[in-house]
Amino acid sequence: MAKAVPLFSGSKGNSYFIGSAGEGVLIDAGRNCKQIELALESNGLSMLNVGAVFVTHEHIDHCAAIKVLVKKYKIPVYASQGTMNALINGAKLPPNAELHIIEDEAAVGNMLVRRIDTPHDAAESCCYHVTAPDGKRALIATDMGYMTRQVREAAAHSDFAVIESNHDIDMLKTGPYPYVLKKRILSDRGHLSNEACAAELSELVRSGTLRLMLGHLSEQNNTPEIALRTSAAELARAGMKLNSDFTLDVAPGYPTVKSVIF
Repeated sequence: MAKAVPLFSGSKGNSYFIGSAGEGVLIDAGRNCKQIELALESNGLSMLNVGAVFVTHEHIDHCAAIKVLVKKYKIPVYASQGTMNALINGAKLPPNAELHIIEDEAAVGNMLVRRIDTPHDAAESCCYHVTAPDGKRALIATDMGYMTRQVREAAAHSDFAVIESNHDIDMLKTGPYPYVLKKRILSDRGHLSNEACAAELSELVRSGTLRLMLGHLSEQNNTPEIALRTSAAELARAGMKLNSDFTLDVAPGYPTVKSVIF
């Protein structure tokens, strides 16, 4: 049975387990090694269940634990060529690590992971579409300035999808961030707002993606309540009922027991 476990999400770190009770992969490892180990354990998993780590991009909130995890568990690392170069040049990988460049897709055990490029201010960022051993599909798509056609299509062909709902635009504009940072976040190589995320969801539900999760919320410029309200209201306007036509949740920014069977 396929399951997704959002271990961490947000500006302090991001990591998701996708797979089954017996095998899976990590999408990003953006907290320290001990935190990730404990988060897995609290959900009945361990690093022994993880066949590989797939890194979306080189920002520290997505790769903080990679060096220690790889050294301790000898776990393979997959990333785009640009991201892998940035990890190597930034000394974020241990010597003799097993590294794989993912151009299109890669098989890990009984799972298939496909790369989809994303528009973000990183070397060569991407998101990942995972097909679990039972054939169920999940998409983890955050850190993107806008939703590309390819990401939208991957989301529409998923049983479960995490879509970035990073900030409330008004909170960001009136908040404490410097102007340059606000401009970067709002740009086409920044992050999806609550409004931009919400605008995508009704079509996903129509396509059959019925398990939805909002990811990578900003602690400074958003709250789970605002993000949920924005998306739920847009879906309600489309005539869709929460917990009847679809499920909607927020990926936690802290360790918790939270998994989605999809």
